[in-house]
Amino acid sequence: MNKKWLALALFTTPPAMADDLIQWWDMSITAIHGDNYDLAPSEKQTTFTFETAGAWRYGDWFAFQDLVYFNGDNAGKDSTTYGEISARFSAGKITGNNIELGPITDLSLALTLEEGEGPVKSFLYGLGMDINIPYFSYFNLNTYRREALSSDNISDGWQVTPAFRMDFPVGSSNIVFDGFFDWVFSTDDANYEKNFHFNPQLKYDLGAVILGEHKKNKLFIGIEYDYWKNKYGVKGIAQSTYSVLAKYHF
Repeated sequence: MNKKWLALALFTTPPAMADDLIQWWDMSITAIHGDNYDLAPSEKQTTFTFETAGAWRYGDWFAFQDLVYFNGDNAGKDSTTYGEISARFSAGKITGNNIELGPITDLSLALTLEEGEGPVKSFLYGLGMDINIPYFSYFNLNTYRREALSSDNISDGWQVTPAFRMDFPVGSSNIVFDGFFDWVFSTDDANYEKNFHFNPQLKYDLGAVILGEHKKNKLFIGIEYDYWKNKYGVKGIAQSTYSVLAKYHF
């Protein structure tokens, strides 16, 4: 079995709820379609994203695998893959002491592995923070040191990654605004430009409306915006595109 598919199979296998080892977990699949993508074999793309997230006794995790299909390929390549595995080890959970530093409610050792086709393999490590901000369901901020794992990857440097979610009740349903941005604000190689990638989604809980209250937080439809200044560290490439999406949580 291909390593990517093996990892994906592991992502979608429910973890064992031994004692309180696993506190909660979620798995979902998202279908996204859009155009105006830069530095790709075609402007139009269809992406299937498999995600898992959860919390356990010593921290939390998030992982995803993108299967990207190029629609209208003009470079002899019809698909690619990209994925990340992130884990954070919580100081509060490990020590059993509440962390309260103003709005900061926890500190963590944050680790991320980036993997895909091409010169993208990197290991990131740094400090994670959980921050309590009014009207946000959650707001996490990770500051990383980037280390390339292949000689053709020149993305070494420093990165800040906030992730967030906001919920807006609408009748018996809900609108969710969530996403992240990656800001590579310092790079070691002059040929790799500092870059900013903002990727929010606005989603409506359709399942709660058409399938009933028992299917709340299951089926979403919406739009995704993708803005990437100096995409892939290439100076002057500014991607700005909207996509439609459908997401289902198992």
